[in-house]
Amino acid sequence: MRELIQRMLTGDKRSCAKLITAVENNTDEAEKILGELHSYTGRAHVIGITGPPGAGKSTLTDKIAKALVDRGKKVGIIAIDPTSPYSGGSIL
Repeated sequence: MRELIQRMLTGDKRSCAKLITAVENNTDEAEKILGELHSYTGRAHVIGITGPPGAGKSTLTDKIAKALVDRGKKVGIIAIDPTSPYSGGSIL
């Protein structure tokens, strides 16, 4: 598990996906994973964007994300739409 964590910390998406799955499935190693990663948390900036359909949320999100990436920042986007017929309200 430690090797997966190290690879994730260097940006390996497959390792990150495996660790997320292990935590979501509440495996025996879930608490260990979270414990190992805790010291790497707490430095993120969180931006929330909301508005009615057609207001430009996606366009704004795209422009903000591109600007941050252009400045060398890492960006993660969590999309939540409880009314979406595509996701059924799930977190994407």
